[in-house]
Amino acid sequence: MKIGLFFGSFNPIHHGHLIIAQAVLNQTDVDQIWFVVSPQNPHKHSKTLLHEFDRLDLVDRAIADNYHFKSSDIEFHLSKPSYTIHTLTHLSEKFPNDSFRLILGGDNLEQFKSWKNYDKILDYFGLYVYPRGEQKQSDLWQHPQVTRIEAPLLQISATYIRQCIQQGQSIKYLVPDTVEELIQSKKFYI
Repeated sequence: MKIGLFFGSFNPIHHGHLIIAQAVLNQTDVDQIWFVVSPQNPHKHSKTLLHEFDRLDLVDRAIADNYHFKSSDIEFHLSKPSYTIHTLTHLSEKFPNDSFRLILGGDNLEQFKSWKNYDKILDYFGLYVYPRGEQKQSDLWQHPQVTRIEAPLLQISATYIRQCIQQGQSIKYLVPDTVEELIQSKKFYI
């Protein structure tokens, strides 16, 4: 099976994330998109970052109706700090019959060469990259293992959603209804 890996804090997951994942699914030959929830960094405690299991629960609720989407807590069980190359290597060993490719925002492509073993990620896994507005043109756009994904550019951010919650404003249409319901019932981000 071919799997696209979408890493993030998903704090909270929102429609922008889901639209990007669907665009990758529509424009590539991947069979599934795995939402890899990044664990809480023990050195960076933030009042706005929900516990990793709460964020995983929000992802599960958001993707429950799409069998092409799956959540993953794989990084919760790996040593810290969590480097993408280690996660990819671990997944390849755990699922030897599957192939993995990283989903990345175009704004992160500029810094990609600073990632640990970025060249190995490119050579052995590859990238699906979606543009995110104005950005510098990286030479990596021309790399044979980089595939450009055309996705609608939505200016939705988890930061904006958290601010709306803290200000008592509605987040309807920004997140799936099931995510909004859990956020409200558990009083997340207040």
